[in-house]
Amino acid sequence: MDYKKSDAKEWAKQNLMGQWTTMMTPFTPGDEIDEAGLAKNVEHVLKLGTKGMGFSWNMGEFWSLTDAERLRLLELAPGLVKGRARIAFQVTGTSIKDVISRANRAEDSGYDFVILAAPYIMTKTEEQVINFVSKVADSVNIGIAFYNSPQFGIVLGAKALSRLADIRNVIAIKEASFNTQLGIDTHLQAGSKAVVSVPDEEIFFFEEYYGFHQQAMFANTSDWRFDTENSHDYVNFIDLATAGKMDESKRLYNKIKPTKMASRRWWSRLAARTGGALPVQMVKYWGELMGMAGGHVRDPIYPITEDEKSELKSDLQKLGLVK
Repeated sequence: MDYKKSDAKEWAKQNLMGQWTTMMTPFTPGDEIDEAGLAKNVEHVLKLGTKGMGFSWNMGEFWSLTDAERLRLLELAPGLVKGRARIAFQVTGTSIKDVISRANRAEDSGYDFVILAAPYIMTKTEEQVINFVSKVADSVNIGIAFYNSPQFGIVLGAKALSRLADIRNVIAIKEASFNTQLGIDTHLQAGSKAVVSVPDEEIFFFEEYYGFHQQAMFANTSDWRFDTENSHDYVNFIDLATAGKMDESKRLYNKIKPTKMASRRWWSRLAARTGGALPVQMVKYWGELMGMAGGHVRDPIYPITEDEKSELKSDLQKLGLVK
């Protein structure tokens, strides 16, 4: 963390740019965190040109980790990245004391910012979420990115997100409701106060009409699922789009679109199995096919079947991503 709390927003505008990845948490066959596998994954992603890495985010399965495992992941990741990319850690939880403690540990461990979502279970109103985030922000120095996602049981509207963006160390908003209009409205209402990121590539094609600009894509798994060490079309597309070079980026978008469509089909298919839960099992196996460490998923996520593995591998072979 190389900024003061009072300068957090300006730091974010200058430094949160380009593609940010979500790192999965690989598990060994014995159901432990695969630390060697995680180190391998960090090296793989760095070769793609990704600007930042998010650990313990939703696709990182923070919800399945024990407190000790989550702390171990928090302490482990900075030493693996070694300053070669920006890093962030998700501190979301239902206990405000635990959230504050994790945020302070993240600051002490060298993370650039933390991500925080609604404290699921008991937050049913926007006011509760705003109050919770405000109290966390008052108690920590590190910058906070708020994660707006239905995975946490409540989706805030653009006005509420704009109010969160007024908090001095809320530096970013990840608007991941997958409601395009809400993403656009959040850019328009909060974008002058915090970095707004909608994790959907099509958001860039609305910029000129509505008059906003998205400077960062964080965080998704598309870089290490769409790109190989020898081909960085996805990361290059995001770099160009976040730099405002849309004419150049559209050419690359057309190249990645077939993979995007395949991903969308698989995403919808696996998510439908659990009423909309993130398809972590599909993403982890996809990562394995790309040469990364993944391993199994933990309950309550259903594992990907052997038939689905075979079908997914065939789809990626047709796309030229794997042999």
